[in-house]
Amino acid sequence: MRCINFDKEFERFMMAYVKEHGKEYKNYDAIEAAMPDIYALFLDTEANWLGGKKPGEYFEQFDNAKQLVNWMEDYIKQRIPVPDMLMNRISELGKEAEDALMNLLRKERAPREAVMQAMTLLREIESTAPMAYYISLQLERREGEDELADNALESLSDMGEKAVDEMRAALDKANSEGKVALLTLLCNYPGDENVFKTALNLFQMMPEQVAVLADCLCKLGDERALPALKKVAGSEETPYLDYIELRNAIEALGGECPEREFDAQDPAYEAMCKMQ
Repeated sequence: MRCINFDKEFERFMMAYVKEHGKEYKNYDAIEAAMPDIYALFLDTEANWLGGKKPGEYFEQFDNAKQLVNWMEDYIKQRIPVPDMLMNRISELGKEAEDALMNLLRKERAPREAVMQAMTLLREIESTAPMAYYISLQLERREGEDELADNALESLSDMGEKAVDEMRAALDKANSEGKVALLTLLCNYPGDENVFKTALNLFQMMPEQVAVLADCLCKLGDERALPALKKVAGSEETPYLDYIELRNAIEALGGECPEREFDAQDPAYEAMCKMQ
């Protein structure tokens, strides 16, 4: 399928529109403010470069999900911006597009951007089909940014309780970063002993994740976490921002946080003092 650059066509449309109607606007800011209306007009105007079709309706004539998903991938491979209208059309097809999007997820050497777009569309159609794949991405998470795993985690969050049992079953198989990621969702479903023990153990083992894990322990609502939380809160090595998260968790669990003195050597504390 031909990958038309709708963004460039809109630029041409906009330039012609401004040339014709520019005097109706006081300044450039006024034109900027009118841009959504100009774009809406673009979408609703028959275009010769589409054989007389309106840009906003062009993709409505296609209902083959596989074709549309392949088309989206072609746009990405050719480094042409994917039209929102194409994405919207795939989303409109709902479950009919599920298999084609799942095939793109599994496709070897698929562009990373295409896989990310497929994840977003599967989330929009509320599909749970990729649940096992999304959980597998958490098992060997890399330290730092991991966009693919982060996108998958967002989808697991949207799946809600449907994903809880499988996430709990996978928790012990994940590396440390993966465990933390899964815990940020599982902490919203308290009551599982292994989830609590894993969160508590990681809290004691991963000082770089103190704030995140303190929040998890807070949401799990188990008072057994208080001694560990208080110990770290009282440590001179705990920076100010982490201390604030720890204090919130301790107080939410009914405990009393150790008092600490901070000085200008803590950058976060110094910045807060300057704001007051």
